[in-house]
Amino acid sequence: MNQKELMKRYVKELFGAAIAYVIVLIGSLIVLKQFEFPTIWQIIISLSPVVPVTFVLIAIMHLMIYGDELQLRIHFLAVSFSAAVTGLFTFSYGFLENVGFPKFSTFFVLPLMIFIWGIGAKYFEKRYQ
Repeated sequence: MNQKELMKRYVKELFGAAIAYVIVLIGSLIVLKQFEFPTIWQIIISLSPVVPVTFVLIAIMHLMIYGDELQLRIHFLAVSFSAAVTGLFTFSYGFLENVGFPKFSTFFVLPLMIFIWGIGAKYFEKRYQ
């Protein structure tokens, strides 16, 4: 598979999963507000948006697995950068919570990592051009 076909597949998988995520997220929030469920069902419904997010991550992994060596290196560097920055940020913020800063929900860690991964990927991609 050439890079153009790979990117086309990636965009298709990514946007399909992202649209599914938005639909499942909104649907789960509406259902939880409108109806009463036993606790186990509340947990299952609350976790339902994780399923489409899993497909987002699979799309990203396909891009990395089937990309060429340069793409693999770029994403390796971007993921490493993302892990380091996210780790440093959350670690530092933990100390700030000791002096009254609001609690930082772990809900935001994965989106933060993916966002920083994207920034890192663009940076390292430009570096290799």
